Amino acid sequence: MIRFLLAAVLLLPAAVTFAGVKNSDCLECHADNTLFKTNAAGNALSLFVDAAKLKLSAHKTNDCVSCHVEVTGKHPDDNKPVAPVNCALCHQRQTESFNASVHGLALKAGHNDAATCRDCHDSHEIISDRSPASPLYFERQAETCGACHDRETRDWQVSVHGKAVLAGSHDAPTCTGCHYEHQIRSLKATSTRAISEDVCSRCHASERMNTRYNLPADRVKTFFDSYHGLAAQYGSTVAANCASCHSYHKILPSTDTNSTVSKVNLVTTCGKCHPGANTEFSQGKIHVAADGQAGGVDFGSQLNHWVRNIYLFLIVATIGGMLAHNGILFIKKTAARLRMTERPVVRMSRSQRWQHVVLATSFIVLAITGFALKFPDSWLARVLGSNEPFRRWSHRVAGIIMLVVGAYHLVYILSTRDGRKLVRDLFPVKKDLADVWQAVRYLTGITKQKPKISRFGYAEKMEYWAVVWGTIIMGVTGIAIWLKIDVTQWLPRWVVMVSTTIHYYEAVLACLAIIVWHFYHVIFDPEVYPLNTACLDGRISEEFQAHEHPLERAEEEPRVDPPGEVESGKEI
Repeated sequence: MIRFLLAAVLLLPAAVTFAGVKNSDCLECHADNTLFKTNAAGNALSLFVDAAKLKLSAHKTNDCVSCHVEVTGKHPDDNKPVAPVNCALCHQRQTESFNASVHGLALKAGHNDAATCRDCHDSHEIISDRSPASPLYFERQAETCGACHDRETRDWQVSVHGKAVLAGSHDAPTCTGCHYEHQIRSLKATSTRAISEDVCSRCHASERMNTRYNLPADRVKTFFDSYHGLAAQYGSTVAANCASCHSYHKILPSTDTNSTVSKVNLVTTCGKCHPGANTEFSQGKIHVAADGQAGGVDFGSQLNHWVRNIYLFLIVATIGGMLAHNGILFIKKTAARLRMTERPVVRMSRSQRWQHVVLATSFIVLAITGFALKFPDSWLARVLGSNEPFRRWSHRVAGIIMLVVGAYHLVYILSTRDGRKLVRDLFPVKKDLADVWQAVRYLTGITKQKPKISRFGYAEKMEYWAVVWGTIIMGVTGIAIWLKIDVTQWLPRWVVMVSTTIHYYEAVLACLAIIVWHFYHVIFDPEVYPLNTACLDGRISEEFQAHEHPLERAEEEPRVDPPGEVESGKEI
């Protein structure tokens, strides 16, 4: 709105005061093809306007004073030179991009010979770049840019790209194909990664382009898998990019002896970054496929392929055997240690343990399947086979299971004695605040006395109510996202959008809390490492209870479950 008001303010004087200035008035002089003026450099500049071409231009409905807003009825007798047209009055977005380009920045720096809108689009004869008569038509771009960039244009014209354009291919990159349109940018200071990802990959990573022109489909991927590509992704500013080897404008096929990647020139090309490179060094393969092949059948490529496969077999067999050996040994040693330790105190009943197992399993599945969608290129997605229908339904089924176990838990705590006691013991009380303060003093070394807690302390209570809160929030928002069509029959669309945001960030919060808080207390705490096995058989030792839960009521110490409810304390 501000832009239109500004244009109106600027155009209003011309429209009101000089309404009598018509195009025909201007053309009385400017239709003369001999009309010119001499600029400050002493060069003759034509002031001729071809009326026939003006009628065919994109500005054919504009009056002269629509662009030359400062021109009055006194022109040219007032001897006031006509200022350059301010294209931003109508083309603000394009002008902002241009001002950030190398051309715009050069003009701001005082280089008056830098290209302007007129230099590329023409002045009075502006036509669509889809017209063969336009200076920006794909076959004429080189001619237009070549007015200032002669050497680059000559190199491009003999390149594979230039020849493809001359052959009529609209897909082949022109000047703006690599340097963009209005925000023309120099690629000299552009990072290796940006050139390969943002410039070359736009065509060479395209399945459509590679199929249509019978180009290798893996050139971008294999580059980024090479040392050069990996170093670029790691942030190197000196690693070779596509243009470092293939050149910038004069890109030629390797079969051309003038190509920088021709066999006769490879030593020179590699030597730019690797002084002392010889013929043997230059024979190294850059675009090596994932299977160890390099697109050839030479001895080195075949040997590399078989060495890779042999090592993959060795890795799977060796490490797999080690994992099996140590995994079985770990289980046996853990079981033996638990059999040697008396653990008569019942911490979790069988029902509570099964609820915990189902909840934990559904949570893990939800985390993996949820973040696999957010990060489709991660290992999480690959674990699921990068299969969206499988991921989606796995996520939904796990969500339903979590809600069902949540509903079962609600019935459990309302209808059973153990359930009601569990909630009473987990309910926050005033003493929890005192325990938190005592824990702060203990952790900071102010006191050596840990807080004394009963069956559950502030740590377990925080976890329990966080799970209750998280299950409700994730359930409600998850259903809103799943049933978005039904939800939007009654509620505005932003409800689904906000639900999606809550669902994601609540998931991040929950996963981090589990890893940082819960995993420490049940796994990484030195007193229970490698696992607090109460989640398996429900039991802990009297020593552990006395150390961690000294205020637990005496009548629960030790507690014996009904027959068949909990297995023997001497076996898992």
